[in-house]
Amino acid sequence: MPTSGPPTQQKTSAVSAAMRPINSVVERFLPSALVFAVVLSLVVAVAALMFTDAGPVDVLNGWGDGLSGLLAFMTQMALILLLGHALAHTGPVRKLLARLGGIPRSPMQAYVFVFVVAATASLITWGLGLVVGGLLAKEVAAQARERGMALHFPMLVAAGFSGFVVWHMGYSGSGPLTAATEGAFIAEQLGTTIPITETTFSWWNITAAIATIVLVSAALALVSPRSGDRISELQVDARHTDDVEMNDDVVTPADRIDASRILTSLVGLALVAYLVVHYVQGGTATLDIVNWTFLALLFLLVRSPFELIALTKNAASNVGEILLQFPLYAGIMGIMTTTGLINVVSDAFVSIANPTTFGLFALLSAGLVNFFVPSGGGQFAVQAPIMLDAAERLGVDPAIAIMAVSYGDQWTNMIQPFWALPLLAIAGLKMRDILGYTMVTLIVSGAVFAGILLIVGAS
Repeated sequence: MPTSGPPTQQKTSAVSAAMRPINSVVERFLPSALVFAVVLSLVVAVAALMFTDAGPVDVLNGWGDGLSGLLAFMTQMALILLLGHALAHTGPVRKLLARLGGIPRSPMQAYVFVFVVAATASLITWGLGLVVGGLLAKEVAAQARERGMALHFPMLVAAGFSGFVVWHMGYSGSGPLTAATEGAFIAEQLGTTIPITETTFSWWNITAAIATIVLVSAALALVSPRSGDRISELQVDARHTDDVEMNDDVVTPADRIDASRILTSLVGLALVAYLVVHYVQGGTATLDIVNWTFLALLFLLVRSPFELIALTKNAASNVGEILLQFPLYAGIMGIMTTTGLINVVSDAFVSIANPTTFGLFALLSAGLVNFFVPSGGGQFAVQAPIMLDAAERLGVDPAIAIMAVSYGDQWTNMIQPFWALPLLAIAGLKMRDILGYTMVTLIVSGAVFAGILLIVGAS
């Protein structure tokens, strides 16, 4: 357990006390994400029976036929997480984190620095951002302790996880990338793709991402512990508990091949060459291209196939639950489309929204749905068709619908423990230890997301 400093009652204890009721509810009553997926399937099935003309057999067929509807998408999502996690544990990245860990020279700098680095990593790829937040928090805490600077470790970890609040605005955002991918379900619904220049790289999304990072940094600085506050420091021997174990004994000729960097480097260079040709020929970023980008980096950064295998095994433990949930999300999508429930929900949404407020209502609904479908890709598969149908009927740019769902997903992740679990496992903490601080991130980022969507909706 982290060690505690002298107890006083200042800002840290006030934030924790204010969030204690939420902490209690989360820990006592929030089931696993898999249970949510099962319950949501039942809710959607009952809703289809109640609000459409579909009978039990129709609902069952829609669910069963839909189970395989997202297999390609499921693989793409799993690869993003696996590759990001593996990248974060490569030697060069860990060395970079060690160098970065010595940069902050004051507690306030440390908390803001961890957030900004984690946010930057999340904009590159969400799998990397999730893991980097936890690893950097430990590195900063350990190096600060060696210099005699006391840091509140839960606050550092909360800052690292807060960086995840911008992931869907970045290069690996599953919503915008799905909309830009030929043959994906969004292209089938709209009859065309939506390039990421209209979503991820639109002026308003870039503005919102920068504003979120700046304002959340300021908010975290304001609520960070001050001199004399009660703090819990990183445990002295907990710095390297997340190191990847690698069996790289070289005994046979085959082992020498597995320990060589030549083959992994060749694959990495071939992938880089392919990506260069892809973009030179006018290709755009899609889910597959993003994955091949990070696969190329991974092959180039590892020292050998031995290391790559070890990193993959270590990362795979974080992917299994996602793979199990996606068929259930696909089944939900099958029920909603085959029974016409999607139109019923869309009608209800259109009745309360207008072109200006559409983005705001879509954000709020997506934030709520995220509690039940915590996977960004899974949520997008379930909710995006509804929002896109409503946007079309209201005459709203589909890019706004895509980004509103994306914003809502990343927004309430701050108080939804599903994606925090890998980071908390690295840090050795529980959700209640960081929730008081991530709630601050939720409030500030929510104001930014709502504001930008209202501005774009009114323009």
